[in-house]
Amino acid sequence: MASTENKVCLIVIDGWGISSNTEGNAIKAAETPVMDALASDSSRATTIDASGLAVGLPEGLMGNSEVGHLTIGSGRALYQDLVRINLAVDHRDDPKHGLYNNPNLIAALSRAKTTNNRIHFMGLVSDGGVHGHINHMMAFFDAAKRAGVKDAYLHFIGDGRDTRPTSGSGYLKTALEHFKNIGYGKLADVVGRYYAMDRDKRWERVQVAYEMLTQRKGEQVADGEAAVALMEERYKDESNEKKGDEFMKPIIVGPNHEEGKLKDGDTFVLFNYRSDRMREIAEALGIKPPFETSVVPKDTALYCMTQYNAAFPMPQLFPPQVPANVLAEAVGNQGVSQMHVAETEKYAHVTFFFNGGQEKQFNLEERVMVPSPKDVPTYDLKPEMNAAGVADEVIKAMESGKYPFVMCNFAPPDMVGHTGQYKPAVKACEATDACIGRIKESCAKLGFIMLVTADHGNAEQMISPQGGPHTAHTTNRVPFYMFDPQSKYSWKQTTRNTTLQDVAPTVLELLGLPVPSDMDGQSLVNLGA
Repeated sequence: MASTENKVCLIVIDGWGISSNTEGNAIKAAETPVMDALASDSSRATTIDASGLAVGLPEGLMGNSEVGHLTIGSGRALYQDLVRINLAVDHRDDPKHGLYNNPNLIAALSRAKTTNNRIHFMGLVSDGGVHGHINHMMAFFDAAKRAGVKDAYLHFIGDGRDTRPTSGSGYLKTALEHFKNIGYGKLADVVGRYYAMDRDKRWERVQVAYEMLTQRKGEQVADGEAAVALMEERYKDESNEKKGDEFMKPIIVGPNHEEGKLKDGDTFVLFNYRSDRMREIAEALGIKPPFETSVVPKDTALYCMTQYNAAFPMPQLFPPQVPANVLAEAVGNQGVSQMHVAETEKYAHVTFFFNGGQEKQFNLEERVMVPSPKDVPTYDLKPEMNAAGVADEVIKAMESGKYPFVMCNFAPPDMVGHTGQYKPAVKACEATDACIGRIKESCAKLGFIMLVTADHGNAEQMISPQGGPHTAHTTNRVPFYMFDPQSKYSWKQTTRNTTLQDVAPTVLELLGLPVPSDMDGQSLVNLGA
């Protein structure tokens, strides 16, 4: 086993946020002398962000146990698809994550340039934000122009379910205005999601959209303005019950109606990010139409926004994220043994989620699962849960001398917090504090540096602002405390927003191990203290 500069014990408390409010704050009401003492050491106590963009969620959204442990263990935020794409669009020049530097978008644009200088973009055009977004569409046309592709065509899918049924003409006007502003982009056709986004194998519907693309079947108009006018005319058709954007029958656009057709050799991009309603049209375009049709373009290439189906061979602009060099992997790669401990309720969080959403057990990684209580229906009836059992296993691992890195989760503040029962939540916090105290004593005796953080807030807000129990997580910052028996280290002074992403690099630096470049977080430890 390789040696390390220090031995580290990382404790992740589930559901322990920081709040100055006293009403309904089970943490403040609890007797927590250990955490209080850690918090009072200003050179080794700070708070870190555990919600919203800091952990890969939409801005302002409360954190949760899964993304909290993912972020802690990965040393980076693993953004949800929508957040990830929004950031890529908003920071499109970013060399690492920006849209203009997206490898598969670059590949699609390059292919279009070197074949016939034509590229197609198809997706839901609205700001409903459930399946796709108009801002993403406009960014793709910006990218195509920037790349020098001669002709880029929009195949507009009308929404009308996640937006008002007759709002599509407004979104089309926005798209056309964007094309005018940048001097680039052409509207090829319009069709409702009823046809292009079926998910129940009603292939006769998908065939309507497919043959619009490949055979130009639909009502023909001269230009984009005429398409807007036709949509608005159809909205007023009282004889048709299905007259909104969702049910919009194909409209073929342009003085030369063949121009926007999907032709041999063309490059095609589907820009919806939600997978379920893109699978059928993607299968028809990228594999083989599962229906009888007279025209199937040859030598086309389809690129998908995200993974619509794991079995599909098409490249994805934003494929599933499987983070490389997460904390457990980085430790194991250096030949260092580690132990992960949690009770049953949170075992997946210190294994699967902490390891970057991967089932694998990394080199020299061992695990212990402590049984959660089964003798009570809800944990407010046994608020300490089995925190003592977790502490026992952590101390045993440290005493064994086998593991320079030990980490664990304490579940009570979160699990009892979710019951909405205030007094039991106070007891849960006290039980957790007592267990941390036991581990701290062992750290002092055995020379371990102890780090204490949390995955998100919960127990600090047990009463809703509207009155009654509050059972959800919070957006409050969480603690990041260090106990250093030799007082060698302290936290750096920084003005940036510190987050859960910084935990893994901090652990590695204290261990004296290299921090992988894959991690976006930064160590907070001041090695010269």
